[in-house]
Amino acid sequence: MSPKFLRVAVVLGLLSAIGPFAIDMYLPALPSIGQDLHAGTAAVQMSLLIFFLSMGFGQIVVGPISDMVGRKTPLYAGLALFMVGGVGSAMAPTIEWLIAFRFLQGLGASAGMAVPRAIVRDLHTGNEAAKLMSLLMLVFSVSPILAPLTGSQIIESFGWRAVFWTVTGAAALATILLATSLKETRPVEERAGSSFGTALAGYRYLMGDRNFLGLVAIAGFGIASFFVYLSSSSFILIDHYGLSPSVYSVFFSINAVAFIGMSQLTGMLADRFGLKRVVWVAVTGYATVMVALFAIMASGVDRLDVMAAVLFVGYGFLGLVIPTTSVLAMEEHGEIAGTASALMGTLHFAIGALAMGVAGIFFDGTPLPMVAGISLCAVISFTLAKLTLGRAREAAEAPAE
Repeated sequence: MSPKFLRVAVVLGLLSAIGPFAIDMYLPALPSIGQDLHAGTAAVQMSLLIFFLSMGFGQIVVGPISDMVGRKTPLYAGLALFMVGGVGSAMAPTIEWLIAFRFLQGLGASAGMAVPRAIVRDLHTGNEAAKLMSLLMLVFSVSPILAPLTGSQIIESFGWRAVFWTVTGAAALATILLATSLKETRPVEERAGSSFGTALAGYRYLMGDRNFLGLVAIAGFGIASFFVYLSSSSFILIDHYGLSPSVYSVFFSINAVAFIGMSQLTGMLADRFGLKRVVWVAVTGYATVMVALFAIMASGVDRLDVMAAVLFVGYGFLGLVIPTTSVLAMEEHGEIAGTASALMGTLHFAIGALAMGVAGIFFDGTPLPMVAGISLCAVISFTLAKLTLGRAREAAEAPAE
């Protein structure tokens, strides 16, 4: 791969990772935030949920804007808003203020989620796009490995507020990289026909595209299963299994290693078998593994080592699902790449936030409700893959009239 290809992947990956970094680094702090701000578990989880919601729904606006004014300007604005939210979160005197500033921070992070996918589509399609997306995922996925480990060390040494000062500094670094290492990929002449009117028309068109929606939903429920784990894991592993924040961070990072490792095989497997076959095998494997985990836990086995081993295998399969479905969903929508990426991201986070909210209702401090939520999302993802990919195969095999 050329140095330019790798440089673009690194910059886009870092921009995409800013939002998840503000989540993963913050997870080990959830119990201590509740104690410090005298807030219950539900209120503390709301500060996480509101970040997801604003980061998800903010994309619906920033994506079309990136089609109209170019990719870099919305990224600069998003990073600035993220830093304002980060400073406010670091200084929040109550849980209500923390939730409010996390909302602002999530809005800023939405640009880093929507625009890099559009840039990938600006530059490449097909297997080349899959290779760039998998490299982007490599950098992006460093967040769930390093962020909890870094976060736990910062929390133990300086307290949870230092986490937000750190992510604000990371956003400042990302701003410098954006200015120095990434060129504009949406030329002025390609923006001429873009407006909020065309964005609305694009959204209507995409909402009627069953193939696009199916592919987005396959990944959406895969991501939702991870969100369920994300929102409950710190309470279960620290309070139920008695892990320290540092050990919890190591445990959390193990799953990210599986995700990263498998995602890097995307380009090679796509070249050999095709993107759609990779999606089908990966979703089937993921659903099988997660249903098996639920059966094991439901039978009365409450062991951390068993849960860790099965989750490791399952999230390896998920590492193949996310980049492949993203590339397939964007393939036919290059002219409205920002709008398509925005709708994709919004639907991903909407599905994830809904899953987190439902899982929170059934949370009882034990692993079983969390595992049930993960396996249900995996089964839904499998069902959607069967419907979507089967429909695409039938369309391809239909005789031309």
